[in-house]
Amino acid sequence: MSIDTAAPVSRMRYRARHPIPRLPQGLAVMRLLHSVLPSLLLASALLPGGVMAVGYQQPSAAVRELLDTAPLPRLLPSPDRQQLALVETRRFSTIEDLQRPTLHLAGTRFDAGSGVAPGLAAIQRLRLRALLQPDAPERVVELPAGGLWHDFAWAPDGQRFLIERRMERSNELWVGDTASGAVRPIQGLRLNEVLAQGEKAWLNPRELVVLSVPDHRGPPPRLPPQPVSEESRGLASPERTHPDLLHGPQDEALFEHHARSVLTWVDLASGASRDLGPPQLYSSVSSVGEGQYLLTERIGRPFSYRLPWDDFPTTVEVRQRDGKLIRELARMPLKSGVTIDGVLSGPRVFYASPTKDAAVYWIEALDGGNPANRVAFRDRVMRLDPPFTGEPQEVQRMPHRFSRLQFLDDGQNALLTEVDRQRAWQRTYLLPLKGTQSKPLFEFSQRERFRHPGSPLTRLLPNGHLVVQTLGGDLLLTGPGASPKGDRPFLDRFSLRELSAQRLFQSPEGSYETPLAVIEGGKLLLSRENASEPPNLALRELSSGNSLQPLTRLKDNTPQLRRIRREFVSFKRSDGVDMSFWMYLPPDYKEGERRPTLVWAYPMEYSDASIASQVSGASNRFLSFNGISPLAMLLDGFVVLYDAHMPIVGDLKTVNDGFIEQISMNARAIIDKAEDLGVSDPKRMAVGGHSYGAFMAVNLLAHTDLFRAGIARSGAYNRTLTPFGFQSERRSIWDAKEVYLNLSPLLYAPQIKEPLLLLHGEQDGNAGTPPLQSERLYHALSGLGGTVRLTLLPLESHGYGARESAGHVQWEMSRWLKTWLGDPRDNGREPREGKASAQR
Repeated sequence: MSIDTAAPVSRMRYRARHPIPRLPQGLAVMRLLHSVLPSLLLASALLPGGVMAVGYQQPSAAVRELLDTAPLPRLLPSPDRQQLALVETRRFSTIEDLQRPTLHLAGTRFDAGSGVAPGLAAIQRLRLRALLQPDAPERVVELPAGGLWHDFAWAPDGQRFLIERRMERSNELWVGDTASGAVRPIQGLRLNEVLAQGEKAWLNPRELVVLSVPDHRGPPPRLPPQPVSEESRGLASPERTHPDLLHGPQDEALFEHHARSVLTWVDLASGASRDLGPPQLYSSVSSVGEGQYLLTERIGRPFSYRLPWDDFPTTVEVRQRDGKLIRELARMPLKSGVTIDGVLSGPRVFYASPTKDAAVYWIEALDGGNPANRVAFRDRVMRLDPPFTGEPQEVQRMPHRFSRLQFLDDGQNALLTEVDRQRAWQRTYLLPLKGTQSKPLFEFSQRERFRHPGSPLTRLLPNGHLVVQTLGGDLLLTGPGASPKGDRPFLDRFSLRELSAQRLFQSPEGSYETPLAVIEGGKLLLSRENASEPPNLALRELSSGNSLQPLTRLKDNTPQLRRIRREFVSFKRSDGVDMSFWMYLPPDYKEGERRPTLVWAYPMEYSDASIASQVSGASNRFLSFNGISPLAMLLDGFVVLYDAHMPIVGDLKTVNDGFIEQISMNARAIIDKAEDLGVSDPKRMAVGGHSYGAFMAVNLLAHTDLFRAGIARSGAYNRTLTPFGFQSERRSIWDAKEVYLNLSPLLYAPQIKEPLLLLHGEQDGNAGTPPLQSERLYHALSGLGGTVRLTLLPLESHGYGARESAGHVQWEMSRWLKTWLGDPRDNGREPREGKASAQR
């Protein structure tokens, strides 16, 4: 029997009441499988041990048609708001693309030949036109055949654009002329993006510095095999689990070979390029000021077998624009011995000033980097001015941990944000960069929705730096405008002098309009959509807000989804906390039907019940979803309760002590509300989730009898494998052993009586969710006689990006639901195998 090595591999076990005898390899088994589970096992081949080489299966015709619909183009206005790029990308990767040799080293993954990240969004077509003239002719950019085009980016002035092309042995940089649409390569330049995806330091709209492959780099090294040892001598170094780490000298040599790069100056007008110094392990380069200097970071040895590359020793330097070293600013050590949620005790997080003062800023811890230490101030902001020969000056001290620094376009101020980790609370200050103390602007819970002040609009400077846009010295803040009545995006003008906000715009009812930029002439550039029209660009007069000028006219590419009914439903759980879900009804749903239902959720932690109760949504948004979305089950007739609110409320230090109790309470409230609405059959409901949602789903099956079946994708089910914390859990397993064990559904496998579908990317690169998690849960359930199916998707990581994988995932989920909940179009008939799901 021949097996396609690129096909999904599934394992399945049923209860003892449906034993599958072991058959000799190669013996025809279709008749036996047909008698056990016809809809799931057709086109499968049973291997010893119950392993099935399934081959990629196709979902229903309706789902396949949806998945194969080309996505709408991305609409990218130029920085000067004069031009528009319409970028059409391929919806999925291909299996052939994912099969390209990929290296997994030091916590990163990259294509062995070109050095780019796997799973790129391939650009298939590129068009340009004048932004403010809806009827202006389009210029089609002729992209030469061959390779994979990716990563379109405007030059800061919009007169040119950049686009990259992945070839077999290189990643090329091409420059395009906006006026003509003509493109040409920068000859002889091979970008190196192993450590710095898309890293480019603009000096001005014409010149930039990139990281490139050294000209005379030889073949990858090959070292002889040798023993690998690790040793620890008394220094506590609690590390969260990381994937793709180095595992020996060969990995170290290979990583160093591919990651080493050269600073290269590029002139877009002439196409000239020039290397600036010898190769180094550069991880970052940015311009300082108006392109007068460069700020670089490079990593060095010793490398770690327990940490990813961005925790390796790092040297930060300021250089002349020709690459010559001016001063070493810091040597950050290997980030080992740092407490959970701690930071390095010395300088960290460097910023280059975007304005002509050309200063460099960084952060230093005042608590030794340990959040458990009680101090008056945790962090401080430091500043060093050119010519970088003096001593750095302290700019500001913060009582809580630094989060973000955003420079204003006035060149005088910045927004400084800190986070109180105990309360999950953030505060933002106006920080004068010289002379005076900061002024608090606003503070709120990190989960705040109803009273969130919004985020500042930004704009791109000629030197390529993104800065906060001001209008007459005031901030422009935009946000979703959440309230109990629904989401209505807004634009506020926030006075930095009076600390008050003036509402300039709020999305009208019936449409969903998101502010993007304020342009000359007092007009607002926005993205506008509604339930029947996809997002398009438009202009509104800020003075009146009434005059609407459409700028683009994209049409609905999935009209079949408009027949889906959806409703935002809010309710309360038994302790009074407000909850919600989106109720989606399939296109052929008829009033009065109670259909089998899939509940899809993801748990969220809150420190306050009032914040957890801030449920809101927008029913006037255009419905679309990605290739592996459970909403595709609507096209197969199921009701879907999507984005079901799953709050976990309590002191954030101990919130997981009540995790099981609270998700059980949430699930009970969701089922009761669905039954009250009259659309769901409470005896035919399944629960599902992805990642932490999968962890939640399996825990619900282990600790409740509320659901008939479950679907868990790319989750973690044994918390002893993440001993130094997971998600928001800050304690180690030795500090909270009972919590870790209680939240490990693997240990409660005998209590999982409902059929469970496990899906996992065979190369999951997410921290804490290796495929071993699903494999071990499958082994436990199958060994105990449970009903379980595990499918490993080859070449896929935490999310599933190939067309073949997306179709197969939808096939797996639909068949699982039909098998254990019944076909929703069979008038409520009991599923053939459903009675195998005994209630405890």
